[in-house]
Amino acid sequence: MRTNIVLDDSLVEEAFKYAGNIRTKKDLIEMALREFVRSKKMKNLRDLKGKIEFADGYDYKSMRSTHDPG
Repeated sequence: MRTNIVLDDSLVEEAFKYAGNIRTKKDLIEMALREFVRSKKMKNLRDLKGKIEFADGYDYKSMRSTHDPG
């Protein structure tokens, strides 16, 4: 999606300091959007704390050790 926006120059420069190898404003904004979405998803998961009941005998640790990520 193409859009034109006015950004705070000092905020953009500060963000570039933390952005590692990001060199363009487009890439910086995309990274910021990804991080925003990721943090909102994590917050939503934290809202579930204490609201989920697992079946008796459910062993999440055993699932971690047998999971094949690739």
